[in-house]
Amino acid sequence: MISRFLSFLSLLVFGAAIGYSWAVIGDKQQSLYLLAGALLAGLLWVLLDSWRGYRVRSWLRQGDLATAPQMDGWWGVLSDRARKLLRERERSIAMGEQRLKDFLSAIQASPNGVVMLDANAQIEWSNLTAAMHLGIHPERDVMQRVGNLLRDPVFTAYMAVEQPMEPVVMAGHRHRVSSPVRISVQRHRYGEGKQLLLTRDVTMLEQAEAMRRDFVANVSHEIRTPLTVMSGFIETLQTLDLEAQDQNRYLNLMATQAVRMQGLVEDLLTLSRLEGSPVPNFVNSIPLASLLAACESEARGLSDTLAKGESPHVIAFDIHPTLAQAELLGEQRELQSALSNLLTNAVRYTPVGGRIDVRVEQAADASLSIAVSDTGAGIAAEHLPRLTERFYRVDRSRSRESGGTGLGLAIVKHVMQRHGGSLSITSELEQGSCFKLVFPAKRWRITD
Repeated sequence: MISRFLSFLSLLVFGAAIGYSWAVIGDKQQSLYLLAGALLAGLLWVLLDSWRGYRVRSWLRQGDLATAPQMDGWWGVLSDRARKLLRERERSIAMGEQRLKDFLSAIQASPNGVVMLDANAQIEWSNLTAAMHLGIHPERDVMQRVGNLLRDPVFTAYMAVEQPMEPVVMAGHRHRVSSPVRISVQRHRYGEGKQLLLTRDVTMLEQAEAMRRDFVANVSHEIRTPLTVMSGFIETLQTLDLEAQDQNRYLNLMATQAVRMQGLVEDLLTLSRLEGSPVPNFVNSIPLASLLAACESEARGLSDTLAKGESPHVIAFDIHPTLAQAELLGEQRELQSALSNLLTNAVRYTPVGGRIDVRVEQAADASLSIAVSDTGAGIAAEHLPRLTERFYRVDRSRSRESGGTGLGLAIVKHVMQRHGGSLSITSELEQGSCFKLVFPAKRWRITD
């Protein structure tokens, strides 16, 4: 401000000096010319200062840093200060916009859906996850009432509740009877009447819960039957005076049921161990010939038991001499359990005297396959996708008679998955079935 006053005073003095000089040259009245020069100089200063102020004001109206005027003096200081404030404001706005973009990007990448509603329940914004869950369009459906887009009665009733405490589960956009999709929706209020919808795909959770319930029910059912039989025999032995022959018969039946329960418990423990243990390494190995011999011995023993004096099953092995020197890399107990389950199943479900073939082959991709084929009754096509489910049986009564627990193929599937392989099943009614174990090239080798 002092410099501004000094510049004004200096210009007045300069104007007065010019007026005085004109008065001396023209022999005029000096005081009049002195005053006129000072007034003209003051007027010139005011005009120049106003012009500079006009430039600064015009620039401030535009707010464009690129067009900021360059000047000295008080207006220059003012423009520099304004330029600095504008630059800081733009930097703050840019940072705020970037934070908003980062925040929206984070919500967009969230596995959970987010829908923002205004006070009239109109969609203000939604991420792609919510759009996929609910079947809305994140751009086209902006400012549309969510109740007009989602007509599910469950959702409508949920939105009518003033302060819902728990989320609601409803059918998702891609829900089908063959492939159900279940979406959890939870509503929260914020701001002035606004609402936030959070969506989450709970299909897997509900399926897991259903599997848990089915598992508990199946285990309870499988154990209850032999326990009921044993309890009845025990009560009979306790209350009746039976002959030795009857007592032995009852005890044998009780032993059979006890063996059945023991097999069920062992299979359950095997599944639990498979699911909770690390993937098998490549250090341990088992010779293929030893594996086949052990499983063959077990299968022939079961066949002789089931034959009861009749001709047992014909069990034949087809393996190339080169592959006879191969060995599998993995856990010996698991591999033997997988192949043994296939062979014993083939024996159980093939009539006495039937044929069971075991073929070992090497594929073009260097994988090794062990196929177990039988001449049993075969399995209908609709049952094949579910054969590896726990306790799934095509014919429950026949399975119990054969001594199966309903867990064998589930164990085989887990073993093959842990070893990077696969289990494939083909079957035709009245033609028999073929169960094939396929091991990748890294899970087997030929020894010298």
